[in-house]
Amino acid sequence: MGAFLDVSESLTGRRWIGPSLEEDRLAEAMARDARLDRALALTLVRRGIGIDQAPGFLDPRLRDLLPDPLTLRDMGPAADRFLQAVQRGERIAVFADYDVDGGASAALLLTWLRRMGRNATLYIPDRIEEGYGPNEPAMARLAAAHDLIVCVDCGTLSHGPIAAAAGADVIVLDHHMGGETLPDCVAVVNPNRQDESGDLGHLCAAGVVFLLLVEANRRLKAQGQAGPDLMAMLDLVALATVADVAPLTGVNRALVRQGLVIMAKRQRPGLAALADIAALNTAPSAYHLGYVLGPRVNAGGRVGQADLGARLLATDDPHEAQALAERLNAHNIERREIEAGVQAAAMAQAEGRGDGPLAWAAGDGWHPGVVGIVAARLKEATQRPAVVIALDGDIGKGSARSVPGVDIGAAIHRLAGEGLLLRGGGHRMAAGLTVERDRLPAAMERLSDLLARQGAGATGPRDLPLDGLLMPKAARTDLVESIEKAGPFGAAAPSPRFAFSDLTVAMQRIVGNGHLKIAFNDGMGGRLDAIAFGAAEGPLARLLPGSGRFHIAGRLEINTWQGRRTVQLQLEDAAPALRR
Repeated sequence: MGAFLDVSESLTGRRWIGPSLEEDRLAEAMARDARLDRALALTLVRRGIGIDQAPGFLDPRLRDLLPDPLTLRDMGPAADRFLQAVQRGERIAVFADYDVDGGASAALLLTWLRRMGRNATLYIPDRIEEGYGPNEPAMARLAAAHDLIVCVDCGTLSHGPIAAAAGADVIVLDHHMGGETLPDCVAVVNPNRQDESGDLGHLCAAGVVFLLLVEANRRLKAQGQAGPDLMAMLDLVALATVADVAPLTGVNRALVRQGLVIMAKRQRPGLAALADIAALNTAPSAYHLGYVLGPRVNAGGRVGQADLGARLLATDDPHEAQALAERLNAHNIERREIEAGVQAAAMAQAEGRGDGPLAWAAGDGWHPGVVGIVAARLKEATQRPAVVIALDGDIGKGSARSVPGVDIGAAIHRLAGEGLLLRGGGHRMAAGLTVERDRLPAAMERLSDLLARQGAGATGPRDLPLDGLLMPKAARTDLVESIEKAGPFGAAAPSPRFAFSDLTVAMQRIVGNGHLKIAFNDGMGGRLDAIAFGAAEGPLARLLPGSGRFHIAGRLEINTWQGRRTVQLQLEDAAPALRR
């Protein structure tokens, strides 16, 4: 296939790849037969959706997509023991991870229990002092004062800590990759156990917890008792799914779509307070969950007090929610400042290592709370799996982030099994690890080899896939709203990217922290406003008035300012328009 619009090397050094002739033909037929905007039809066709599947895809319903909870191993024993504890008034503790998925999972359980007239103890370990997952001292203390401990978003590999919970029963609700053996406990409900089919492996922990509550409600109904309203809790599942970078496919897409509807009603005090403090004045989207709300919920676990996020999500008290939101926002500002220094050092270090299957960096004194987000930034910049490690003495604690098609969790798990890591595990897109300083070079070399076998580094950022060509006059709010019917967009479901051809630059100015605001004209009365984030010192800065004609590419969005809604393009690339 030739380069789209003959762009074989853009300003950012990429070749543009557009729809094939067959995809164009299928989109034309779908637009005609299903009466859809052609841009929406192209978006669907490029995602492998046929005309017969289009109606169900555009209107995903949980009743059609939600799996039977009992398809997951150990779900029956987990639901039995959980309900037994509730109905007998036993003492329950929830042990959760310190990220958004852990906090939302805990909040789901705490909210459900409160609606049932029960309370539970929340325990979230300190990231620096205790590290990820259950530890023996904490589990022993909880077991001494509780009858049931529910571990959420952690626990699958915690054989020793769970054994230390003598006298209490333990249920694990997790999604991280399992080992060859499981902890000795009542139940380990995890779609990524080695004896699972993997059909539900895309669920985050909050999705697993939600299925437990679905099963609990079903059993209550069989006993003639109504359970709490689970639909009202989907805002938590949506937040966790997006923030944990779970693929927005299948049931996840329906969970997030419905969860965003619930979140827009502002019925959860914590999320309403957080949205206000973040100046979120529009209906939330998946973008807002991942880049506005999620980082603030995460901030307590990164640089503050680990349980702040879960408490915010679980509270029914607007005054407590406001106070917690303010604290988390302050921690998020602190996190950004810390992150900036680590990111600059990590980027420089990774660039010095050159190209390869893996981008990695390690440094003394780096804050362990920001290595995950810096790894994500490094991955985005290099389009390769990335690992960032904070070194303290002889030990390094790090986070890994991956690109689609490369399972970083499996590779990290294998390294731990080979003895190159003290500890490691995760899922396809993210993982954590602990490594001895003197084993670090060998561990990263081995990890690079494992990732190369999965194709990492084989395709860099050179190809830019495009979903079609639009005219500036077509970029209206109704078109963007039509395209958004194919959403929500996120991991494994990127928002469509369109090209606009043969435009001139009418205006360019720098706004904010190094962003470019650019206006384009097509010479026929069409105008398109664009924003290029962080591009003031990059190749897109060459887009100046009088500098010629350009093809441009990016993602359309609706920008709301002082109550006015306009369309703008998130500009990602451009190329000189060559005259034939």
